[in-house]
Amino acid sequence: MFVGDSMTIGATGDFTWRYRMWQHLNATCAGRYRIVGPRHTLHDPAEGTAASTAYADPGFPDEARRHLAGWGEGWLHMAPLIGDAVRGHRADTLLVSLGLIDLGFYTNAEQTAENVRHFVDRARQAAPHIRAVLMPVIPNIRASADPAFGTECTRFNELLAKTVADLSTPASPLLLSSEPEGWQTDRATYDGTHPSAHGEHLLAGAFAQAMHQGWGVGGPYTAGTPAGAVAAP
Repeated sequence: MFVGDSMTIGATGDFTWRYRMWQHLNATCAGRYRIVGPRHTLHDPAEGTAASTAYADPGFPDEARRHLAGWGEGWLHMAPLIGDAVRGHRADTLLVSLGLIDLGFYTNAEQTAENVRHFVDRARQAAPHIRAVLMPVIPNIRASADPAFGTECTRFNELLAKTVADLSTPASPLLLSSEPEGWQTDRATYDGTHPSAHGEHLLAGAFAQAMHQGWGVGGPYTAGTPAGAVAAP
Protein backbone atom coordinates (compact mmCIF):
# COMPACT_ATOMS: atom_id res chain seq x y z
CA MET A 1 0.00 0.00 0.00
CA PHE A 2 1.31 3.43 -1.01
CA VAL A 3 0.75 6.02 1.74
CA GLY A 4 1.51 9.66 1.14
CA ASP A 5 0.63 13.26 0.54
CA SER A 6 0.33 15.30 -2.67
CA MET A 7 3.62 13.90 -3.98
CA THR A 8 2.08 10.42 -3.86
CA ILE A 9 -1.53 10.95 -4.91
CA GLY A 10 -0.45 13.09 -7.86
CA ALA A 11 -2.60 15.44 -9.89
CA THR A 12 -4.54 15.28 -13.14
CA GLY A 13 -2.22 14.35 -16.00
CA ASP A 14 0.53 12.83 -13.83
CA PHE A 15 1.97 9.36 -14.22
CA THR A 16 2.80 9.34 -10.43
CA TRP A 17 5.67 7.49 -8.78
CA ARG A 18 3.11 4.82 -7.91
CA TYR A 19 2.84 4.08 -11.62
CA ARG A 20 6.62 3.90 -11.92
CA MET A 21 6.71 1.44 -9.00
CA TRP A 22 4.00 -0.67 -10.60
CA GLN A 23 6.11 -0.87 -13.75
CA HIS A 24 9.16 -1.80 -11.70
CA LEU A 25 7.41 -4.52 -9.70
CA ASN A 26 5.94 -6.05 -12.84
CA ALA A 27 9.40 -6.24 -14.36
CA THR A 28 11.33 -7.49 -11.33
CA CYS A 29 9.07 -9.35 -8.87
CA ALA A 30 9.49 -13.10 -9.02
CA GLY A 31 6.06 -13.84 -7.57
CA ARG A 32 2.54 -12.46 -7.51
CA TYR A 33 1.71 -9.27 -5.67
CA ARG A 34 -1.20 -6.89 -5.20
CA ILE A 35 -1.32 -3.12 -4.82
CA VAL A 36 -4.04 -2.28 -2.30
CA GLY A 37 -5.68 0.73 -0.71
CA PRO A 38 -9.03 2.49 -0.24
CA ARG A 39 -8.43 5.19 -2.88
CA HIS A 40 -7.55 5.16 -6.56
CA THR A 41 -7.92 8.69 -7.92
CA LEU A 42 -5.73 11.75 -8.51
CA HIS A 43 -6.13 15.27 -7.18
CA ASP A 44 -8.04 17.54 -9.54
CA PRO A 45 -6.54 21.07 -9.19
CA ALA A 46 -9.38 22.67 -11.14
CA GLU A 47 -12.04 21.37 -8.75
CA GLY A 48 -9.94 21.06 -5.61
CA THR A 49 -11.09 17.47 -5.13
CA ALA A 50 -9.57 14.02 -5.30
CA ALA A 51 -11.86 12.93 -8.10
CA SER A 52 -9.67 12.78 -11.20
CA THR A 53 -9.02 9.53 -13.03
CA ALA A 54 -7.00 11.22 -15.80
CA TYR A 55 -3.67 9.47 -15.34
CA ALA A 56 -1.05 10.21 -18.00
CA ASP A 57 -1.24 6.55 -19.03
CA PRO A 58 -4.91 5.56 -19.37
CA GLY A 59 -3.71 1.95 -19.51
CA PHE A 60 -2.71 2.11 -15.83
CA PRO A 61 -5.17 -0.50 -14.53
CA ASP A 62 -7.59 0.37 -11.77
CA GLU A 63 -6.38 -2.40 -9.46
CA ALA A 64 -2.84 -1.00 -9.63
CA ARG A 65 -3.98 2.58 -8.92
CA ARG A 66 -4.91 1.78 -5.31
CA HIS A 67 -3.39 3.90 -2.54
CA LEU A 68 -3.92 5.79 0.70
CA ALA A 69 -2.70 9.25 -0.24
CA GLY A 70 -4.19 12.72 -0.19
CA TRP A 71 -3.40 16.26 -1.22
CA GLY A 72 -2.60 18.18 1.97
CA GLU A 73 -2.55 15.09 4.20
CA GLY A 74 0.33 14.10 6.46
CA TRP A 75 1.26 11.82 9.36
CA LEU A 76 -1.31 13.71 11.43
CA HIS A 77 -4.09 12.71 9.03
CA MET A 78 -2.95 9.21 8.11
CA ALA A 79 -2.27 7.89 11.62
CA PRO A 80 -6.01 7.66 12.44
CA LEU A 81 -6.77 6.03 9.06
CA ILE A 82 -4.01 3.47 8.68
CA GLY A 83 -5.42 0.78 10.96
CA ASP A 84 -8.71 0.43 9.11
CA ALA A 85 -6.95 0.70 5.74
CA VAL A 86 -4.48 -2.07 6.58
CA ARG A 87 -7.18 -4.25 8.11
CA GLY A 88 -9.73 -3.71 5.38
CA HIS A 89 -7.33 -4.20 2.46
CA ARG A 90 -5.04 -6.80 4.06
CA ALA A 91 -1.86 -4.84 3.40
CA ASP A 92 1.40 -6.43 4.49
CA THR A 93 3.84 -3.78 3.19
CA LEU A 94 3.61 0.01 3.38
CA LEU A 95 5.60 2.47 1.27
CA VAL A 96 5.23 5.78 3.09
CA SER A 97 6.18 9.31 2.02
CA LEU A 98 4.84 11.88 4.49
CA GLY A 99 5.93 14.79 6.64
CA LEU A 100 6.31 17.89 4.51
CA ILE A 101 2.72 19.01 4.98
CA ASP A 102 2.86 18.32 8.72
CA LEU A 103 5.94 20.49 9.21
CA GLY A 104 4.62 23.16 6.89
CA PHE A 105 1.21 23.63 8.47
CA TYR A 106 0.38 21.46 11.46
CA THR A 107 3.11 20.11 13.75
CA ASN A 108 6.76 20.65 14.64
CA ALA A 109 9.44 18.00 14.21
CA GLU A 110 8.91 16.38 17.61
CA GLN A 111 5.13 16.28 17.27
CA THR A 112 5.41 14.87 13.76
CA ALA A 113 7.76 12.13 14.96
CA GLU A 114 5.25 11.26 17.67
CA ASN A 115 2.57 10.87 14.98
CA VAL A 116 4.90 8.48 13.14
CA ARG A 117 4.86 6.33 16.28
CA HIS A 118 1.06 6.46 16.43
CA PHE A 119 0.91 5.48 12.75
CA VAL A 120 3.19 2.46 13.22
CA ASP A 121 1.35 1.37 16.36
CA ARG A 122 -2.05 1.44 14.66
CA ALA A 123 -0.75 -0.34 11.57
CA ARG A 124 0.65 -3.09 13.79
CA GLN A 125 -2.58 -3.41 15.73
CA ALA A 126 -4.24 -4.19 12.40
CA ALA A 127 -1.43 -6.45 11.11
CA PRO A 128 1.24 -7.42 13.68
CA HIS A 129 3.73 -8.55 11.03
CA ILE A 130 3.39 -5.55 8.73
CA ARG A 131 6.58 -4.07 7.29
CA ALA A 132 7.17 -0.56 6.01
CA VAL A 133 9.62 1.64 4.14
CA LEU A 134 9.59 5.24 5.34
CA MET A 135 10.85 8.09 3.19
CA PRO A 136 12.49 11.10 4.88
CA VAL A 137 11.18 14.55 4.05
CA ILE A 138 12.66 15.54 0.70
CA PRO A 139 14.03 19.09 0.31
CA ASN A 140 11.72 21.46 -1.52
CA ILE A 141 11.79 25.09 -2.56
CA ARG A 142 10.42 26.32 0.77
CA ALA A 143 13.13 24.49 2.72
CA SER A 144 15.70 26.27 0.57
CA ALA A 145 14.13 29.72 0.91
CA ASP A 146 13.09 29.50 4.57
CA PRO A 147 16.02 28.54 6.84
CA ALA A 148 13.79 27.91 9.87
CA PHE A 149 11.61 25.51 7.91
CA GLY A 150 14.66 23.82 6.43
CA THR A 151 16.06 23.32 9.93
CA GLU A 152 12.76 21.79 11.06
CA CYS A 153 12.83 19.36 8.12
CA THR A 154 16.38 18.34 8.98
CA ARG A 155 15.43 17.85 12.63
CA PHE A 156 12.45 15.70 11.70
CA ASN A 157 14.55 13.50 9.45
CA GLU A 158 16.94 12.93 12.35
CA LEU A 159 14.01 11.98 14.58
CA LEU A 160 12.54 9.77 11.87
CA ALA A 161 15.78 7.82 11.60
CA LYS A 162 15.79 7.32 15.38
CA THR A 163 12.13 6.31 15.36
CA VAL A 164 12.72 3.70 12.66
CA ALA A 165 15.68 2.30 14.60
CA ASP A 166 13.68 2.23 17.84
CA LEU A 167 10.53 0.66 16.44
CA SER A 168 11.83 -1.83 13.89
CA THR A 169 11.54 -5.46 15.00
CA PRO A 170 12.30 -8.78 13.31
CA ALA A 171 8.58 -9.55 13.23
CA SER A 172 7.61 -6.13 11.85
CA PRO A 173 10.63 -4.56 10.14
CA LEU A 174 10.90 -0.89 9.27
CA LEU A 175 13.31 0.51 6.71
CA LEU A 176 14.39 4.11 6.32
CA SER A 177 14.70 4.91 2.64
CA SER A 178 17.55 7.05 1.46
CA GLU A 179 16.68 10.43 0.02
CA PRO A 180 16.23 9.92 -3.74
CA GLU A 181 19.69 10.04 -5.29
CA GLY A 182 20.28 13.10 -7.45
CA TRP A 183 17.16 14.95 -6.24
CA GLN A 184 17.42 18.55 -7.46
CA THR A 185 14.26 20.60 -7.22
CA ASP A 186 14.73 22.24 -10.62
CA ARG A 187 14.75 18.86 -12.37
CA ALA A 188 12.95 16.53 -9.97
CA THR A 189 9.90 18.78 -9.49
CA TYR A 190 7.69 20.91 -11.72
CA ASP A 191 6.95 23.53 -9.06
CA GLY A 192 9.61 23.18 -6.41
CA THR A 193 7.76 20.42 -4.54
CA HIS A 194 5.74 18.01 -6.67
CA PRO A 195 7.62 15.44 -8.74
CA SER A 196 8.16 15.79 -12.44
CA ALA A 197 8.43 12.63 -14.53
CA HIS A 198 12.12 12.56 -13.61
CA GLY A 199 11.28 12.98 -9.93
CA GLU A 200 8.72 10.17 -10.10
CA HIS A 201 11.46 7.82 -11.23
CA LEU A 202 13.76 9.02 -8.45
CA LEU A 203 11.10 8.42 -5.80
CA ALA A 204 10.20 4.98 -7.11
CA GLY A 205 13.88 4.14 -7.38
CA ALA A 206 14.55 5.05 -3.75
CA PHE A 207 11.73 2.83 -2.51
CA ALA A 208 12.75 0.04 -4.88
CA GLN A 209 16.34 0.18 -3.67
CA ALA A 210 15.26 -0.03 -0.02
CA MET A 211 13.02 -3.06 -0.64
CA HIS A 212 15.57 -4.82 -2.80
CA GLN A 213 18.50 -4.26 -0.45
CA GLY A 214 16.55 -4.74 2.78
CA TRP A 215 14.19 -7.57 1.90
CA GLY A 216 15.28 -8.96 -1.45
CA VAL A 217 12.08 -7.73 -3.10
CA GLY A 218 12.26 -6.98 -6.82
CA GLY A 219 15.55 -5.90 -8.32
CA PRO A 220 17.59 -2.81 -9.18
CA TYR A 221 15.45 0.03 -10.46
CA THR A 222 15.70 0.99 -14.12
CA ALA A 223 13.90 4.09 -15.35
CA GLY A 224 11.89 3.43 -18.44
CA THR A 225 10.99 -0.15 -17.55
CA PRO A 226 8.10 -1.22 -19.78
CA ALA A 227 4.72 -1.47 -18.12
CA GLY A 228 4.57 -5.23 -18.51
CA ALA A 229 1.80 -7.40 -17.16
CA VAL A 230 -1.01 -6.19 -14.98
CA ALA A 231 -0.51 -6.71 -11.24
CA ALA A 232 -2.09 -9.91 -9.97
CA PRO A 233 -5.64 -9.34 -8.70
